[in-house]
Amino acid sequence: MIQATEKEPKTIIDQKELDQLCINTIRFLSVDAVQKANSGHPGLPLGAAPMAYVLWTKYLKHNPLNPHWFNRDRFVLSAGHGSALLYSLLHLTGYNLTLDQVTRFRQWKSMTPGHPERGITPGVETTTGPLGQGFANGVGMAIAEAYLAAHYNKPSFKIIDNYTYGLVSDGDLMEGIASEAASLAGHLKLGKLIYLYDNNHITLSASTQVSFTEDVQKRFEAYGWQTIWLNDGNDTEAIDKAIQEARDEAERPSLILVRTHIGYGSPHKQDTFAAHGSPLGVEEVKLTKTNLGWPTEPPFLIPEKALVHFRKAAPKGKEEEHKWNNLLSDYRKKYAEAADELEQVIKGELPKNWDSEIPVFPTDKKGMATRVASGKIMQSIGKSLPTFIGGSADLNSSTHTELKDMGNFENPITHKGDTQGAVEGEWNYDGRNIHFGVREHAMAGICNGLSAYGGIHPFCSTFLVFSDYMRPSMRLAAIMDLNLTYVFTHDSIGLGEDGTTHQPIEHLASLRAMPELVVIRPCDANETATAWRVAIMSKDKPVALILTRQEVPTLDRSRFAPADRLVYGGYILEDAAEPEIILIATGSEVSLIVGAAELLKKQGIRTRLVSMPSWELFEKQSVKYKNEILPPAITSRIAVEAGVSMGWERYVGQEGEVISMEKFGSSAPAEVLMKEYGFTAQNIYERAITLIKRLKDKS
Repeated sequence: MIQATEKEPKTIIDQKELDQLCINTIRFLSVDAVQKANSGHPGLPLGAAPMAYVLWTKYLKHNPLNPHWFNRDRFVLSAGHGSALLYSLLHLTGYNLTLDQVTRFRQWKSMTPGHPERGITPGVETTTGPLGQGFANGVGMAIAEAYLAAHYNKPSFKIIDNYTYGLVSDGDLMEGIASEAASLAGHLKLGKLIYLYDNNHITLSASTQVSFTEDVQKRFEAYGWQTIWLNDGNDTEAIDKAIQEARDEAERPSLILVRTHIGYGSPHKQDTFAAHGSPLGVEEVKLTKTNLGWPTEPPFLIPEKALVHFRKAAPKGKEEEHKWNNLLSDYRKKYAEAADELEQVIKGELPKNWDSEIPVFPTDKKGMATRVASGKIMQSIGKSLPTFIGGSADLNSSTHTELKDMGNFENPITHKGDTQGAVEGEWNYDGRNIHFGVREHAMAGICNGLSAYGGIHPFCSTFLVFSDYMRPSMRLAAIMDLNLTYVFTHDSIGLGEDGTTHQPIEHLASLRAMPELVVIRPCDANETATAWRVAIMSKDKPVALILTRQEVPTLDRSRFAPADRLVYGGYILEDAAEPEIILIATGSEVSLIVGAAELLKKQGIRTRLVSMPSWELFEKQSVKYKNEILPPAITSRIAVEAGVSMGWERYVGQEGEVISMEKFGSSAPAEVLMKEYGFTAQNIYERAITLIKRLKDKS
């Protein structure tokens, strides 16, 4: 810590006074917002304001007048409960967030919700609140920056050049997702990732002494991070020096552990969990303001000197963006093709004919697993779409998600002297395959960060049953309307011998229950191709592709309806004049209803077949279209899906039936399981005959 001299120059004293004025402005703007709402978390803003102030006024490269400037630094408030701190910073530095919005904290239709939400508040990069999520998002943003820099930067042209900063809490660092993400970030040597740790030793309900006494600094050093310890969260000079030290470290991400005091300045609540998640109270607010030399009235006070200082961010940011635009202009003169491509990336546009090489699969009775078809499709997308990157949770060979000959996203330093026969250039930040390791939750959170950064079309993959490990991040992706693709394979008991633990039963219903997530379970290779088109073009919705391990026939599209009708969610695969019964299925079970229809046809029973790969896409269609596919007058309906029946009642109606899985599976070859659990054309045929007879007898 730098000690002040006895005869410090007046200019330095004035600067220190201004710094303290600004810090207290942040503190009490936040405290007043929480108190007026009578809801929120005042403790973090009171304790963390000094480090946030130093970062936002001295280091953060941003333009409040254009929050979407592409080369800005990213700031993630992983400790999203401290949202009042972020809203104060956004208002003070000149974002389009009025003081009125700050005073309407946590109120209906305000731009200042209880936890930061991307798309609602200008300047909020990602939706946080569930602890640990922002930590992983920041890792994804750092990966995106590293990839795009490796791909587009040229000698003398650092077109992509930004840092990712974050503010994390004790709770963040307890969460497993943070540990997973930190481990990968250290391995990848993401040197432009810098997190400030609000190390206040307090959680919502107790001191960390009852649950979190590990040596965090040593843990992160073991992960491969640079760690910097600061004893005093109010020492702005030490914070300044630490952030600069972190920026100077190119080969390791940095964790700056700042010993802070939750509820700083509150006479009765500082350093207690009472300051964490509840307003201080009217009297305690007054006492805290008095204690820190702040006027008790009026609330939401912003001194003119402080505002003038904060608002320097706007012209400074505007100038930074202007310089970058000039650099981009010079870059275009020398690298026109790369500049055009980068401009397309920044705008989030797809290249022309990006899907022109997606294969059309020939009719094949044996067919192929939809995971295999997906792998072939992904290769063609990868060749046409330079920002199509991602990976699996150590399952590339099983999920068929490796982008062949497109390199691995790795820091070459990691593999120096240990290439083990790897070809030159395989290890590079320009590689398209991210090896997430067995870290499903971090993988999903990191992909949220990749997508939120902008320009990237991320994908991630694992077995469908392990989507359970990813749900919190998937839910946030859906809340944020992010464009990313989940490739879930081994989608039913059809995976076979791996048994009950690996066979998804309730997972389709669970994912379909999540608003804004588009779930697609294609029936064959050509539906899979259309599903990938939907996924890539879905700019504002995450898409989950549900794919088989086992082979399924590639349908004869000269007989059946075109596979591109998948875009409607459900469509008539094959029809009959005045059908007596409708058979509906998804995925591998579609070929079974095709077989059942052949048996019914021999009995003279007219059958309509409906492929229903996506409920979400189907529900977006008009009532007229849905009634054309599923006419209300035809009540004889059977839905077939190797998962729980929950939800299918909306499509089969009160008279219809569902052939489903209502118990966990078993370990046996796939064909044995499908037969034993009733997923055969013969069983569907018999159930159809019985249903038709029952309804005729009833009428």
